[in-house]
Amino acid sequence: MSLFNDHSSPAGANDWNCRPGPEHPEPVILLHGMTATQAASWVTIAPLLANNGYCVFSLNYGMDSRLPPPLNTVPGMRSMIDSATTELAPFVDRVLAETGAHRVDFVGHSAGTLMLRWYIKFLGGTDKVAKSVNVTPLNNGTHANGGAMLGAALAQRGLRDEAEQLLTDLGLTTLTQLTAGSDFLDMVNSAEAYSATVDYTFIMTRYDQIVLPFTSGFGPVTPNVTNVVVQDQCPLSIFEHLGAAGDPVVAQHVLNALDPANQVPIDCFGRPRNG
Repeated sequence: MSLFNDHSSPAGANDWNCRPGPEHPEPVILLHGMTATQAASWVTIAPLLANNGYCVFSLNYGMDSRLPPPLNTVPGMRSMIDSATTELAPFVDRVLAETGAHRVDFVGHSAGTLMLRWYIKFLGGTDKVAKSVNVTPLNNGTHANGGAMLGAALAQRGLRDEAEQLLTDLGLTTLTQLTAGSDFLDMVNSAEAYSATVDYTFIMTRYDQIVLPFTSGFGPVTPNVTNVVVQDQCPLSIFEHLGAAGDPVVAQHVLNALDPANQVPIDCFGRPRNG
């Protein structure tokens, strides 16, 4: 948990004087997950990307003023629809304007991967996003802690909407949106769920204790979608949901996904190239 971590930028991120070079023409935006912060989530990835020549940007989003202190300062608690509309979309436009780039790349973690899909599908992101790299994604939601089964039981009794509204009133909107079968997921996964003009990479761990089953992270089998289960290649790479963004093997996959023309073989026992 990173509830009380500071909200400063991670090392290597948010240098607004950075201008992308020809090797990496798209700036990279990093999106944390529920209850996380940019500083905690990207302590590894942000400086790694900067050292490899990328312009890197990140933000804290989703703080809900309706919650009592200190919960009202915890990022990622607000509705992902609201956060995508009022925080992410303007942030992307600012990055494009400041850097002069035509499109951006994304690296998201956990709930950040779903908010990104909403942005691409409903907020014009199709024309502004080149690559979407997703760590521990929840493309089909999670059944963690029996939440989805409870939701199904409530739906059978005509009470699911009331239950979701109660959680929303308690400031737990994002939690309801991540649960398998939620209205949010139904909308994201409806027709044309994935843009044909965006290259998607979904990076999963078999030891995910929050995305259950971990296979919920799989994207469709199409030319512009790459699904990676880290342990298929590196069975001794053991990490769970929260540790994924700092794992050295995951970091190698992120670098390869952002620069597919210059991929480096994954070293299961090594570190990612650092500049």
